Amino acid sequence: MKFLLTSAGINNKSIHDALVDMLDKPIADSNALCIPTAMYGHPWVGPGVKAWEFISGKEDNPMVDLGWKSVGILELTALPSISEDRWVPLVRETDVLLVAGGDALYLGYWMKQSGLADLLPSLSAVYVGMSAGSMVMAPRIGDFFVSWTPPSGGDETLSMVDFAMFPHLDHEMLPYNTMAAAERWASGMQGPAYAIDDQTAIKVIDGAVEVVSEGHWKLFSP
Repeated sequence: MKFLLTSAGINNKSIHDALVDMLDKPIADSNALCIPTAMYGHPWVGPGVKAWEFISGKEDNPMVDLGWKSVGILELTALPSISEDRWVPLVRETDVLLVAGGDALYLGYWMKQSGLADLLPSLSAVYVGMSAGSMVMAPRIGDFFVSWTPPSGGDETLSMVDFAMFPHLDHEMLPYNTMAAAERWASGMQGPAYAIDDQTAIKVIDGAVEVVSEGHWKLFSP
């Protein structure tokens, strides 16, 4: 699977061009599934208006509203209650998964419970994450980002990439997301860790990592 791990969606030309390159065809010819699940677990988001804005493409972070051939919804909390033959073929046929931000541990829990986490490595689709939707691919998120706690405890996520991410670096609405805070966060992580602002994404194909940015970012090496 190919990963495009963003802080705030497809919000500049460099990230947009990276997405089109990974798709190997125009966005207008590509089918997408959006996954809003992470939003429900975050105390600032939750179900309701924000989830609808993401699904309908009416939020400020471009992702669902890029001109896809089709956009469907994959709600992870519903999947354990239906047969896999109702949703696995749909996922296998899609070109891109658009995964909302919210709470990374809540998202990771439902990716595992639903069976999507086991399915992801076999897919040929492009996985596009935003914020928590990106962070969930890391081995851990760090205590800085823990809000919802899974039944097993801890801050472990899916380990589908070998680095951690600190999104929304120096965001004006998030005064605690400073470079100094990112450095403290990185000092408690094992393995490489990236701090990225909202104009930055990380592209991963076959384990090769490339930073795509029109903003600023920093790699913290262990």
